[in-house]
Amino acid sequence: MKVPFVSLQLQYQQHAAEFEAALNTVLKESLFIGGQKVRNFAAAFAYFHGVDHCIPCGNGSDSLEIVLRAWEIGPGDEVLVPDLTWVATAGAVSLVGATPVFVDIHPDHYTMDPTKIKAKISPRTKAIIPVHLYGQPCAMEEIMDIASRYGLMVLEDCAQAHGSQYKGKMVGTLGAAGSFSFYPTKNLGAFGDSGAIVTGDEALAEKCRLIGNQGQPQKNTHLMLGRSSRMDAMQAAILRVKLKYLPSWNEKRQEIAAQYNRMLADVPVKTPITNNGSSHVFHLYVIQTDRRDELKSFLREKGIKTGIHYPNPLHQMPVFQSLPHGELEISEKITGRILSLPVFPELSNVEVQYVCECIKAFFNA
Repeated sequence: MKVPFVSLQLQYQQHAAEFEAALNTVLKESLFIGGQKVRNFAAAFAYFHGVDHCIPCGNGSDSLEIVLRAWEIGPGDEVLVPDLTWVATAGAVSLVGATPVFVDIHPDHYTMDPTKIKAKISPRTKAIIPVHLYGQPCAMEEIMDIASRYGLMVLEDCAQAHGSQYKGKMVGTLGAAGSFSFYPTKNLGAFGDSGAIVTGDEALAEKCRLIGNQGQPQKNTHLMLGRSSRMDAMQAAILRVKLKYLPSWNEKRQEIAAQYNRMLADVPVKTPITNNGSSHVFHLYVIQTDRRDELKSFLREKGIKTGIHYPNPLHQMPVFQSLPHGELEISEKITGRILSLPVFPELSNVEVQYVCECIKAFFNA
């Protein structure tokens, strides 16, 4: 049996008629940048989160950078980021001229450890970017309390946590703003690159719109220097179709994770632990084992594709190695042990069972 890590083809096949109808409407209208399709998705995504503003943009990396620019964070400033995440989180900080400061992660939840934040705060610290990694919300109550006491802005990186909730509130709505990526393999993925910012702050929303549209509120009127970071109408049309399925897709991911948990309970691997009060939407299902590389090779031989998210903590990457970082023990240890198993809504129970049986066979050999 062959088990893919993710299959966009299966998702397309199940909803082909809706996807094609949405794309055909855009083609017939031939309005590809901006327009009603983008406005419709922005309104729906804002409503989904219970906020007033959604600012669509070109991708998730842009959405992070645009908010930091709107806050006028730049040279001389510091922004706290988790040491285990995709490079774009720290990259956005560096691209506005500020310095990313790496915070170690919680050993069970993989997200920024609130107990490690205070030691990283300096007079130059301006913001925190907690990342809801793998679909697991951060401990936002503790993070927001620290941010309030030190006067720091909080930008939630929700690129892997569409639809997840923390203590009954949608991720992306707990801080001053939330950043989303709609890369095709995300829980809510487009047919190409796109992203969005959500916020309840009207002034921030307006400034973000200006920055993403070359600083112009209307054509040929430029109030500030900006950039072209826009969601095209085809992506908006697809995302509008997919958004109504996001809750059920997330529920299916949670069911798959529960099946993995049950079947791997007696196997010497560490399965995911959900933080109390959180709804983990399992963008990734990540286990830990000291024999990670051996297991990955074994599963590949059995036709099972897996991933490593991520093989190196940020502070060890060449682009950031010159930055001081202090002790980051947990992220350094975990990156040699983590392995992502297949998880996507169309994954069958039989396929999950096969993955688990192969893992058991590996450890029983």
